Amino acid sequence: MASIFTKIINRELPAAIIAEDDQHIAFLDIQPLVKGHVLVVPKREVDYLFDLSDEEYASLQLFAKKVAKAVDSAISCTRVGVAVIGLEVPHVHIHLVPLNSMEDINFTRAKMKPSKEELQETAELIASHL
Repeated sequence: MASIFTKIINRELPAAIIAEDDQHIAFLDIQPLVKGHVLVVPKREVDYLFDLSDEEYASLQLFAKKVAKAVDSAISCTRVGVAVIGLEVPHVHIHLVPLNSMEDINFTRAKMKPSKEELQETAELIASHL
C-alpha cells in the first residue's frame, strides 16, 4: 500500500509543497514542532534511509540542503536542525526544523496545529527564498 508521502507525491492528498524536482519533494509537516518544519522526501518509496543507493542518498541530501537554506532565510531561527527518525511513516524522509533551542527539535512535545492557510502561507514564504 502506498505511503502517505506517496499519496502526496501523486497529488492524492493535499500538501503545502515548497520545492520539487524529478526525484524529490519538500513540503511542510502538517503537525510541525515549530513554524517552518519541513519534510524532504525522495519520490521513490523506500522505507529505510540507508537502503537508498549512494546516488539517491547524495541527491536527497543536496536537495535537503537547498531547502534548508531557504528555510533558514525565511524563518527566524539560529539554524536549521536535521533529523531522520524513520519510524512514523515507512517512506524515507528528512525533517528540517528551524531551531532557536534544543527544545525545538524535541519530537516528544506537543505538536502545533496550524491551519491549511497558515501552512500555505509559510510554504510560499520559504519557496520565495529558493
